[in-house]
Amino acid sequence: MRPWRVIGWIVVVAIALFCLYHVQTVVISIIIGVFITALLLPPARWLWSRGLSRALATTIVFAAGFLLAGALIALLVPPTVESLAELRASVGKVLDDLHNLTSRLGLDDQQIVAQAKDYLSTQGRQITSGALAGVRTAGEIVIGAVLAVILSIYFVHGGDRLFHWLVDLAPASAKSRIAEAGHLIYSVIGRYIRGIAIVGAVDGFFIGVALWILGVPIALPLAVLTFVGAFLPVVGAFMAGLLAAVVALVAKGWLVALIVVAVTVAVQQIEGHVLAPQIYGKALDLPGAVILVAITVGSVVAGITGAFLAAPVASVIVALLRRPRTELIGAVRA
Repeated sequence: MRPWRVIGWIVVVAIALFCLYHVQTVVISIIIGVFITALLLPPARWLWSRGLSRALATTIVFAAGFLLAGALIALLVPPTVESLAELRASVGKVLDDLHNLTSRLGLDDQQIVAQAKDYLSTQGRQITSGALAGVRTAGEIVIGAVLAVILSIYFVHGGDRLFHWLVDLAPASAKSRIAEAGHLIYSVIGRYIRGIAIVGAVDGFFIGVALWILGVPIALPLAVLTFVGAFLPVVGAFMAGLLAAVVALVAKGWLVALIVVAVTVAVQQIEGHVLAPQIYGKALDLPGAVILVAITVGSVVAGITGAFLAAPVASVIVALLRRPRTELIGAVRA
């Protein structure tokens, strides 16, 4: 390829990224809508194969999804409120222990607290000035979430027709390549999202059972957090395990906290070496350094949402780079 063509492509990509950055709420909503579709389309297709219409199958699948989400929220809130009261009492005991420790070391914890209060008071103006931005961000999140759900409903009901319509808009010489790449991208995203959901469910179940057996407060919310953390590879598992260990330390002491750490590490090792390779396969195997760089770039570009979307986007890019055109055709036909 000639140098001027390379420069031209770089300029085109830069302009496209610039435009996407300024409409990132819409772009992220579309991506999340595709992710939701990857989870709900298989059961919808199963209902289609049983003779149900597209509209009825889509309605049943999304109604079941909304009911499951509502049941999960109703299941989480009461035990969380009860456990937080227990945890609050444990925090008081831990603070007393820290006070005794600082006294033995000759430190003035009251001075440390006073310095912390002074620091927080100096940050008050910045917090106030950022309140409006926070409201705007919250509004964007709500709008983006609603748009993602609406788009996912449309994608499940008639996403294949939309895709064929978009392919027909392309030049005749590029239609086959665009169709092949589109099928590959959706295949990778589907395997990734379904795999993450399965792995996260297994991690959350075993870690949640361990926390429940050990009597750690908010065991169920921590299990759900472990499931959510699976969607942020490497970093999410670490943060969820760290939070569980901190809660165990505050509520039950050092021994239980160490047991929680050991259980978390064991579950993560089983996931990384046994479960994940069987679910994801070689095609979605990314080095940890690549995942960390992708998450960092995603968080810089689009915050927390970008961090969650970074790994699947990186998986799609790697899959496109790995597979030549002949393999793309075979993947589509399969």
